[in-house]
Amino acid sequence: MAIDPNSLYPTPFERGNQNQTTEWRECIAFYERLAVDFPGVLRFLQIGTSDNGLPIHAGVVSSDGVLDRALIQRAGRPVFFNNNGIHPGEPEGIDACMALVRDFCTQPQRLAALGDTVFLFIPVYNVDGCLNRQASSRVNQLGPEQFGFRANGRNLDLNRDFIKCDSLSAQVFNRFFTEWDPDVMVDTHTSNGADYQYTMTLIHTQPDKLGDGLGPFLRDTMLPAIYRAMDQRGWPTCPYVNPVKTTPDDGIEDFLETPRFSTGYAALHHTIGFMPETHMLKPFADRYAAMRALVEVVLALTVAQATTIQSLRRAARQDARRRRLWPVSWKPDYSQPSSFLFRGYAAVQRASKLGNYSRLAYDRSQPWERDIAWFNRCVVDQEVATPKRYLIPQAWREVIDRLQWNGVLLERLASDQTLHVLAHYIEAVRSRPEPYEGHLFHDEVRLSSRAVTIEARAGDVLVPLDQPNARYAVETLEPQAHDSFFRWGFFNSVMEKKEAFSDYVFEDTALEMLRAEPALRDGFERWKSENPDKLADQRAVLEFIFAEGERHAEPEWRRYPVYGLL
Repeated sequence: MAIDPNSLYPTPFERGNQNQTTEWRECIAFYERLAVDFPGVLRFLQIGTSDNGLPIHAGVVSSDGVLDRALIQRAGRPVFFNNNGIHPGEPEGIDACMALVRDFCTQPQRLAALGDTVFLFIPVYNVDGCLNRQASSRVNQLGPEQFGFRANGRNLDLNRDFIKCDSLSAQVFNRFFTEWDPDVMVDTHTSNGADYQYTMTLIHTQPDKLGDGLGPFLRDTMLPAIYRAMDQRGWPTCPYVNPVKTTPDDGIEDFLETPRFSTGYAALHHTIGFMPETHMLKPFADRYAAMRALVEVVLALTVAQATTIQSLRRAARQDARRRRLWPVSWKPDYSQPSSFLFRGYAAVQRASKLGNYSRLAYDRSQPWERDIAWFNRCVVDQEVATPKRYLIPQAWREVIDRLQWNGVLLERLASDQTLHVLAHYIEAVRSRPEPYEGHLFHDEVRLSSRAVTIEARAGDVLVPLDQPNARYAVETLEPQAHDSFFRWGFFNSVMEKKEAFSDYVFEDTALEMLRAEPALRDGFERWKSENPDKLADQRAVLEFIFAEGERHAEPEWRRYPVYGLL
């Protein structure tokens, strides 16, 4: 009698009542056993350490036993990457990946279907959160019985940390992703939000942000194929339900996933990214099955379209090397609505039992199906002209580190030099009043620019943009980009003037400065006419003269310390 190989390697989900997710240690032991038993199929290894000092693992599966990254890349083989457990309270991807890798090991036909494509995976990215198990942190979620927590050991959401890299986990991920350079990524999640009939919804890299080749391919080829295949497998899928108003009835718009998120980060590397979001109120067994189906569907499309995807990625990198006018922020385009045949539930208002107000509810006894508006296009909100090279003083080592982790080619000055550069000056910022993921994020930035001469030092860093990873450099170093290092506060110290004055001494100095500096005198007269209410405020008067005058100027004050070489 034939033995079912799956019975030798059951997952916790399969052993139980299909409402359980694996614990981290059991998950790692599962893969370690498979790697020992199937060394020609799976390589499983530690790639780094979490903030709580725990190992982060990854696995590699190939159909022909070639599991070494250098050999895989030398052959130019396609790479499909499945990331799981970034939010361990959303664990269906963790369990589905275990079963899928087991099936690669035990089912030769399934393994052979990979062809040249390599299946790369992280079983549990947020290890710290996965060990923080309970059954209550996911307020609106139906199962499983116990699960991990959203934040890591530093209470950070790792799906906001891909650019700033406060966590050791994100630093590991940046290096790992850059080294492997996957062609397609699926990062598994569970959603919050409206109620509707779908178990699976899908966030994807916004196609307009991917350029003229990858973008249309994603929109016109991959997405329709994914929706068709999921429907055929019994898991109809819709775009992520991001209502333009309160409910889906009035339409939905694509989620603008900036580089702090996994799919936005992937776009900086010209990787097509998907973030499947199963619906929180569907049974865990259904969410698990839909997630496995989605990963398999996108993997099969990657295998079938690998040559095209790789060619388009090469073209995108080549285009980036020549580009001098770069889009750095985007916004939804409400002038070009598409439509989607949506399956929802009636949204109703009912009297609250808690207070004197009405509350939203969805009536599952009233399902509906109709076309709704789908705003699935974005347009450039801001673009910048970039230099051929940036200069970064070596003092800003945390910025230089992140560029290196992401494969950006850097050059070091061999000697001290006087350089003529274009410098940005921070005229104004509007920052969030409360901390956001450990930072006071700058939502708005207003700049002025002018040519200046600076003294560069041996060891300072040049960043040429004629290179494959130019996009990552531009979208992190241009201050007005969505998730630039400046917006995340990496350069906040330049916003502070370091010297001050005593009023009684500076009063006489200010008079001398007005006599000696005509530009200051003219500016002060304008300031007085525009601010008559401040003339009785000695501090306001003196601070204007102190800040705007040349005598006590601090060249570094409000000067953004990344320069464009002229």
